[in-house]
Amino acid sequence: MNLRSSWTAVTGQTREDTRLTQTGVTTLANPVQVRSGILPGSYDGQYRLAAFWTFGSAPMTATVSEGRAVIQGEISQGAYPVTLPNSETLTFAPGHAQYGRIDLIVLKIYDGLYDDNQRYEAKLEIIQGTADVTPQVPPVPARCLPLYEVLVPAGASAGNGGIPWNTSLKDLRTPVVSLGGILPVEGPVLPGAYPGQYQDGGGALQRWDGGAWVAYPSSLGGIVPSSASSTPASYTGQYRDSTSGVLQRWNGTAWTAAVPGPYYAENTDQGETSSGTYTSTLAGRSVNPLKVTFTAPASKSVAASYGCRTRARDDLYSYMALELSLNGTVVSAPEDEYGIYTATTTTTSISSIRRFTNLTPGATYTLTAYFRVVPTSPAVKAYFDNTYIKVDPLP
Repeated sequence: MNLRSSWTAVTGQTREDTRLTQTGVTTLANPVQVRSGILPGSYDGQYRLAAFWTFGSAPMTATVSEGRAVIQGEISQGAYPVTLPNSETLTFAPGHAQYGRIDLIVLKIYDGLYDDNQRYEAKLEIIQGTADVTPQVPPVPARCLPLYEVLVPAGASAGNGGIPWNTSLKDLRTPVVSLGGILPVEGPVLPGAYPGQYQDGGGALQRWDGGAWVAYPSSLGGIVPSSASSTPASYTGQYRDSTSGVLQRWNGTAWTAAVPGPYYAENTDQGETSSGTYTSTLAGRSVNPLKVTFTAPASKSVAASYGCRTRARDDLYSYMALELSLNGTVVSAPEDEYGIYTATTTTTSISSIRRFTNLTPGATYTLTAYFRVVPTSPAVKAYFDNTYIKVDPLP
């Protein structure tokens, strides 16, 4: 039988048995193997990944900081935990006279059980690349975890300035965490191992749904926070708090306001008219007409509030009414039945609310204010001030 166990047999437990049966040590890759990677953490908690941080300490020498890692072997070999308890220096060979090359800093496991040699150790090493006009990254051997690429320029040596460390180091480190832990993503984004696995994708908590990493709130039907508002939507009907503070809903192609409106327009200039028929133009105003556009909601209904301050004469009526139009076509003309009016020489505030129904969801409508005075004989003017229109979508 090929079933392995730890601490069961009285004698005969092998190093391979021990590696294969470790549980809870790192991020899963499949039912048997784990990911190779670096354990996260830093001394002051400011950084995700401090282990094996590397910097140039001399012209041709780099210092690799202390840290812990896990290196996964072949499926039957198990996972190798390694620790560098103190920083270590590595010295690079001088550069080629004509061409640059790319070297790798790696953690390498030598296991004589699978290798031709009889070495049994973990080593921090340099894998030297081949100098070329277009240098390539050297192949990575088995049981080997790359930490950094190092570009060694042509002619680089200790005597002429060495390696330009600020531009030559490329960080390849990727983190791993204990089983069930939330993975802080650094470097390439790898697939999850099971639905319900979580990772911190750089400021946004994500959940593996079996095929993709999706924003964590989507799996709960929650609202994506504004801090993750750049995260792509996962499904139609998902909500997010936009960076402008407006609740939005994904309609399948774009983020739109979850609750459209309210829509509002006003004119605080006083205007006048002596027209007996409805007109949208008031003399004395710099801006005419007063109108507001709105998007019809899914309910097909809106409530339009409108009002003004007005005066005329005690025996003459000043009217304000609304016209509803769609793409320039009048849907509902202004009429007295739905208008607001008063007959007084004293300036009076009047207002009303009118419901508009059977609208086309998603269509853009326009409400325009119209005014008139009745009757027109004797000739008199009606005055209107502080006019406004407010549209609220209805549920």
